[in-house]
Amino acid sequence: MLPIVTEEQSSLAFAEIFQDVHSWRKKMIHYIKDENPEINSAIIEAANNTDLDPKAVALGAYMTYILLEMASKEQDTMGVIEDDEEEI
Repeated sequence: MLPIVTEEQSSLAFAEIFQDVHSWRKKMIHYIKDENPEINSAIIEAANNTDLDPKAVALGAYMTYILLEMASKEQDTMGVIEDDEEEI
């Protein structure tokens, strides 16, 4: 099951992304290429096989990826905290 993205996570991500969309997108290309090459390939494939603006398609995919990653990390952290509290 996918983690739930909170409004706070969205706000934090969007504040960073929309400061300089072009630079952020380029940074994400390299980040995802290292972090998850198969996802990066899928994003590039989707961006190149549509009538839509490829940069816009990639931006949406990268935004989704980073939001899910943020939510997943927070969920994992909360799970560790809850496990620690149960041991007490």
